Amino acid sequence: MNVSNRQQLLGIVAIAAIALFLGDRLVVTPLTRVWSEQSKRTISLKKSIAQGELLLERATRIRESWDNMRTNTLPTNLSAAENEVLKGFNRWAEESRISISSIKPQWRRSADDYMLLECRADTFGSMEAISRFLYEIEKDPLALRVESLEITTRDNNGQQLAMAVQLSGLLLTPEAP
Repeated sequence: MNVSNRQQLLGIVAIAAIALFLGDRLVVTPLTRVWSEQSKRTISLKKSIAQGELLLERATRIRESWDNMRTNTLPTNLSAAENEVLKGFNRWAEESRISISSIKPQWRRSADDYMLLECRADTFGSMEAISRFLYEIEKDPLALRVESLEITTRDNNGQQLAMAVQLSGLLLTPEAP
């Protein structure tokens, strides 16, 4: 092989190497990046569509549940709302045979569209009575939530327990027309 053929061959190989390098940097790498981003976006959109379809399937149950919650909120009259919760405490205490030593209600305005009635109750009774009391609270249709709970023993054997429970009740303020 003579020198000029060798130089031509080396020139062609160098040009081909540079063309491959530039093709990789300017065409292949950007295309693979775009392809991978599109694949991720497609997967994300498919998940979003699946979630939307599930939400649409459950729409009537969600609306019924929200309507049920809205109808079981406390009355808009503050004194009537407090009275409902106090009646609830009496009902739960009667069902569970627990003794209530004090109930302290307090209103909190959390936002323009709702208020919370926070009630702290000090009670005492057996473990069975306390668990039944909590069960009665949870199964009651009133829109109440147990915020905190503290149980301590009143005797050395743990037969008599004292419980401090804090509940919050939801009052939705009517929307302005």
